[in-house]
Amino acid sequence: MSLAIFDQYESEVRGYVRSFPTMFEKSKGAEIWDVDGKRYVDFFAGAGALNYGHNNDVVNEAVIKYLQNNGIGHALDMATVAKHDFIETFVNNILKPRNLDYKLQFVGPTGTNAVETALKIARKVKKRTQVISFTNGFHGMSMGSLSITGNRYYHDENYGVPAYTTQVPFHNYLGAEVNTIAYLRKILEDDSSGTELPAAIVLETIQAEGGINVAGNEWLKELRQICDDFDILMIVDDIQTGNGRSGDFFSFERAGVQPDIVTLSKSIGAGHPMSLVLLKPELDKWSPGEHSGTFRGNNLAFVASEAAISRYWSDSKFSEDVKRKSALVEKKMRELGDKYSEQISDVRGYGMIWGIEFKDPEVTSTICSTAFDNGLVIETAGSESQVIKFLGPLVITDELIEEGFEILDRAIEESIK
Repeated sequence: MSLAIFDQYESEVRGYVRSFPTMFEKSKGAEIWDVDGKRYVDFFAGAGALNYGHNNDVVNEAVIKYLQNNGIGHALDMATVAKHDFIETFVNNILKPRNLDYKLQFVGPTGTNAVETALKIARKVKKRTQVISFTNGFHGMSMGSLSITGNRYYHDENYGVPAYTTQVPFHNYLGAEVNTIAYLRKILEDDSSGTELPAAIVLETIQAEGGINVAGNEWLKELRQICDDFDILMIVDDIQTGNGRSGDFFSFERAGVQPDIVTLSKSIGAGHPMSLVLLKPELDKWSPGEHSGTFRGNNLAFVASEAAISRYWSDSKFSEDVKRKSALVEKKMRELGDKYSEQISDVRGYGMIWGIEFKDPEVTSTICSTAFDNGLVIETAGSESQVIKFLGPLVITDELIEEGFEILDRAIEESIK
């Protein structure tokens, strides 16, 4: 079975099949097999959509049972048993233990829909058009989301990307010695800065596609204070680094801040398409049907997510295990940084998302390609794809972490000769 049919009939826009040129057939946990039976360790997790791993038994059993009982599949935003159970489980296991008070808005089916929704309600509530986002941020591929994405690669006048957005420096973007929060406060205070008061400030607390840039806890607290001082909504895009990726369910928990709006997707559906906006109750100013979407009620995703949350977030054991494995991943990353210090300029990350930045961006694609040939699925990040990113499933075993890093180590060694 060849890839010729994809070359012949699928659009040139296809991307990952070029990076991983094989036909995958089966998967389990943090392992994937192609049609020839070759096995791969997964350090990619569907770009963060598979935090609970491939074909998770708990999730699969719940979905299979639901289908066998002729459960509702598609229902727009009607009331269903699956949605009821998901809401109840999410509120009791995620929101209430963290003292978070949010309304749930189901949008869909993918992350950019959540971001678009957050921007729309923020502008509606605050009656302002301007939005501030950050350098190296990535928020999706539809027009509103593109307008707050930092990478110039995604900006094209043919897309019709709207105005009314301003990018400002992220934490440490100008170096550790420059206080970017002070800069942000100054341009908001100064009527001559040319920056209008925004409806919202949008950020990832850990920038993933932007190169694994981690906002410090104090920086996040100061940003929250700016939002309070200027009556600006704080929107956290937790699509890739939420759902346990940081070790806590939400990536902002470590800083003790509470956003006004949170966007979730990817692993919130436990492998099924789902996108969710959390918003403080006082911001829920929608009229019935004012914002809709055909697939905003994916009941299979509700079933899958309810099963995953019940299994992994009913107590602290899973979170503790993720944090333990995070320390192992950090250790392995830093060992590579030390071993190849002449080629690597930085090692950074948090929780179960880490990156190693290479001085020569051109070598990273060779390393990832070589690693793939040797049985490891891993990708790059950053404005020049200069960062190799660990994003394995949260359920990955220690043994597979060790094996994957051995493959990556050999790939680096072979590629820099």
